[in-house]
Amino acid sequence: MSGRRLYLDVCPGEARGVVTLDGLPERLIVEREGEPPRARLGERRAGRVREIARAAGIAYLDIGCEPMGALNLSGRASNLAQGEAVEVEIAAEARGDKGPSLRLIGPATGEPRLLAPGPSLEERFKAAAPDAQVEGGEAAREAADLAEEAALDPICRLSGGLVLSVEPTRALVAVDVDRGAFAGKALAANLEAITHSARLLRLKGLGGTVAIDLIGFPKESAALRAAAARAFAPDQPGVSVLAPSRLGLLQIAKPWRERPVAESLVGPDGRSTARAAAQRLVRALEREGRADPGARLLALCAPEVAAALTPLAARLGPRFEVAAEVGRDAQSPDIRRR
Repeated sequence: MSGRRLYLDVCPGEARGVVTLDGLPERLIVEREGEPPRARLGERRAGRVREIARAAGIAYLDIGCEPMGALNLSGRASNLAQGEAVEVEIAAEARGDKGPSLRLIGPATGEPRLLAPGPSLEERFKAAAPDAQVEGGEAAREAADLAEEAALDPICRLSGGLVLSVEPTRALVAVDVDRGAFAGKALAANLEAITHSARLLRLKGLGGTVAIDLIGFPKESAALRAAAARAFAPDQPGVSVLAPSRLGLLQIAKPWRERPVAESLVGPDGRSTARAAAQRLVRALEREGRADPGARLLALCAPEVAAALTPLAARLGPRFEVAAEVGRDAQSPDIRRR
């Protein structure tokens, strides 16, 4: 299975768009109904300057949703004044404790608000393969489940034996390459590792400074740098690739754009959020309901999961019920037949 394929999985409350590359997940875009509004990549918003940090060269703008956005005080933005209203485009979504990055469009009037939405989910993931047909149904459900699992797993074991570890830190994203059971030469291993590192970073939605610790002390600097340029080409514009160091460290600057996928799926403690757990559970209810069309099904789950699941299960029909069980682990629900 070669090339890129597109999948769209839809269930009550959630849509997941998946791009696969040569049969492996490359992108995962999750959109949910009812979540608090946030600035999305490509949106245009009216904003108002609330604070100017001249020493840092940044203006902080109220853009009609939390948190405030950051605009570099360069070019036309260098003379902005506190209280001024401007139109901006979302250049990078908020992540962690960092607000969205903004690009100045021009003057605006009125209160901070959304002026024009960004690309839809379908437009965003279809841009990766404009000529591919979008697949749905069970194939899409399986592709989305596998993509979600891979996006959260820090370890990627490739079929050829290589093992990649992707670890985001506050300073950079570190990628460790382990030969594992790979039987080929170091150059072949490093070239494969670079290709899959780029794919995994797109899947996880990670950017910034990327440091790939290659195998050994490679001397094929030009070949490795060219391979990295090809592998990260879909992330252009703004990608910079340095030649590997004498210690075998390949450094790439990759722009942040979208919120990391993990922030949609897990909380700061690394455990699934109540909403993510509810979405997994409503998919499980759907699956059980199809397998046994006459059964009445009850989902027992933690109270916070039950609160998120109840309106979703109601959309499946009267056969599906939800009960909160105090003391039950949020990660360990139970589906029973009544």
